[in-house]
Amino acid sequence: MTDPKSATAAFVGLGSMGYGMVQSAIRAGIDCYCRDVRPEPVERILADGAKGALSAETLIHCDVAIVTVLNAAQTKEVLFGADGIAQHLPKGAVIVSCVTMAPGVARELEVRCRDVELLFIDAPISGGSLKAASGMLSILASGSPEAFAAAGPVLDAMAETVFELGDTAGTASAMKAVNQLLCGVHIAALGEALTFAATQNIPPEQFINVISKCAGSSWMLENRGPHIVAGDYTPHSAVNIWLKDLEIAGTLAEQAGASTPLMIAALDQFKAAADAGLGGEDDAAVVKIYAEAAGVTLPGTKE
Repeated sequence: MTDPKSATAAFVGLGSMGYGMVQSAIRAGIDCYCRDVRPEPVERILADGAKGALSAETLIHCDVAIVTVLNAAQTKEVLFGADGIAQHLPKGAVIVSCVTMAPGVARELEVRCRDVELLFIDAPISGGSLKAASGMLSILASGSPEAFAAAGPVLDAMAETVFELGDTAGTASAMKAVNQLLCGVHIAALGEALTFAATQNIPPEQFINVISKCAGSSWMLENRGPHIVAGDYTPHSAVNIWLKDLEIAGTLAEQAGASTPLMIAALDQFKAAADAGLGGEDDAAVVKIYAEAAGVTLPGTKE
């Protein structure tokens, strides 16, 4: 496996996850070149130790390209658009797509990369922005052994665990859809249970303190619950993300004939939150839909 200090990586997308992933790679001694549609995070990551801004000239030196944009359409544009990175990367470089997408799209991208002599790993991520910044993500990954060998040092710098799920793209995206089904349901269940607790005169902070130590807890409750207690809906993962992710899971389930009534109910709540103008807020803001229906006042909201 390549020494991480000799690896050079391109990062496209410096949102809450991508930014932290670059920070972790920098700490591991990887030379990082970065791009985002916004200049501000690029300036910040350069101050944090990134090697430089990503360009056609710097891409030729990159062994690995990590893509953490919003969706499949943006991923295709980043890779194969008019100024796509695929045309500038050296032959044999590996593209690591960390975007949640349908498995069929991941397989399509793998073929297109192969056609231009690039390797591809389908590598959706899980763990949230804090784990991204601390190099403790879970990466669900599928791709060829050659791709894993090429990307190994960068993946290891960003992740606590890299799950190698198969030799071809698509398997990892399917697993991410399963994960997102559970996460979406758990966030909606948190909103429902916290609101129910409030109707029983149990304050949100007390609810979190107790239930996080009980069998009813979940990672999402422990992670998102404090956002609600603080009344802080600064987006780490926005409500709108779940419209995309749960619809991907729903389409796959429908195609397979799998019944997903809990996920459908959760998706309805995220849609209601988006329709109420909360789409850009942290996904914990789905609790506001439950609270409004129950006449409950939450921290940070007006009577």
